[in-house]
Amino acid sequence: MRISDSKGKWLVLLFYPADFTFVCPTELEEAAHFYEEFIKEGAEIISFSTDTKYSHFAWHDSSKAIGKIKYPMGADPTGKICREFGTYIEEDGLSLRGTFIIDPDGVLKTIDIHNNSIGRSSKEILRRVKAAAYVCKHPEQVCPASWEPGAETLTPGENLVGKI
Repeated sequence: MRISDSKGKWLVLLFYPADFTFVCPTELEEAAHFYEEFIKEGAEIISFSTDTKYSHFAWHDSSKAIGKIKYPMGADPTGKICREFGTYIEEDGLSLRGTFIIDPDGVLKTIDIHNNSIGRSSKEILRRVKAAAYVCKHPEQVCPASWEPGAETLTPGENLVGKI
């Protein structure tokens, strides 16, 4: 699968440092657990590391956690894609943990890049997909902190005096 194949869908790109590591299988397995919910929201997940597709296959076949993955695992052994998204660590030849949510029109909606020692929350990534999809359908509204579907939204420009 290519990133361009996701045109018309929400796209969640999960960059991670390397196969056969410690934190990576915990977050990739968690993403696999939530994958059906992402699909219900019209979103596709693609994970990326600088490993080869052969390393991905070996990891998928040898790890119970990674064996649960049904979403595409992108191979970026040259680091080209990681460089394009700003996650590449030149001196290590690895990627930082990066999460990118892209809308069906190819517009980047969220970026989260952080240190490799800190794992991500798939539940939070799914929440952000839902919030981004909501405001795309309701451009006159915005989602406050920790917004969940069904909760109140805000309308910019409303008089907030006396409501604080």
